[in-house]
Amino acid sequence: MLATAIAFTTFGGVGLLLGLIVFPLLNLLVRSPQRRGHLARGYICTLFRLFIGWMRLLGLITYELHGLERLQRQGMLVLANHPTLIDTVFLIALVPNANCVVKSTLATHPCTRGPVRATGYICNNSGSDLLRSCIEAVKAGGNLIIFPEGTRSRPGQALTMQRGAAQLALRGGLDITPVHIHCEPLGLYKGQPWWRVAEKPLHFRLEVAPDMATAAFLEAAGGEASLAARRLTEHLVRYFSPIPKHQNSISGSHASAAEGNQGAADLGTPAGRHRS
Repeated sequence: MLATAIAFTTFGGVGLLLGLIVFPLLNLLVRSPQRRGHLARGYICTLFRLFIGWMRLLGLITYELHGLERLQRQGMLVLANHPTLIDTVFLIALVPNANCVVKSTLATHPCTRGPVRATGYICNNSGSDLLRSCIEAVKAGGNLIIFPEGTRSRPGQALTMQRGAAQLALRGGLDITPVHIHCEPLGLYKGQPWWRVAEKPLHFRLEVAPDMATAAFLEAAGGEASLAARRLTEHLVRYFSPIPKHQNSISGSHASAAEGNQGAADLGTPAGRHRS
């Protein structure tokens, strides 16, 4: 509990310092908004890597990463499930030049206002311009991280997703880079108070799968975007839904040898095969 309190305090304190000192200086020294946003996103990526390391050092988490080389590209639409509070931290730490859609309240909160504004993260209150802003961010060479659920999933409840991510992929002509996030034991989930901590470190497993082509959904729907978005969303729900434990135990014996050979990559060494 003490380590969790230290971690949250560190996160909020660093965010406050960034908003009060670092990013105001960046605004004064760098005139180009594009250049300024790129630098700010690089700072956040580095700091989130350090924060993940800090949580590991405090004994709160361990992690393993698979398929990390697939994230070392530009112009990606990254979709992931959202079981815990720090999923965003992990992905922004791993994805270069990462942009994301954030709640509008983060743009006014004292601890997050500075970073959100400096990085140019897209607020979800932009209405009809939201899809256009997201597509432009990817077409400009950035990498956009989206959680189709819209919020963290609740344990024991069926996975539900909004159609916005599917509409974005179809209207922008974008393939999807899917990331499965697993956490065992599950912690930092929606509705859990921060002081209800697990008895052992949370172990995260992030798996970056091959790109998912989306053009076929539009073709199958006869070019009707709304129908294609509905079918793609249904496919994403099935794709990201957790496998029941009894099925996982049956298939686990067949997959264990292959997964053991695949290994895991450390945050600091994307091409390596290390386990943290």
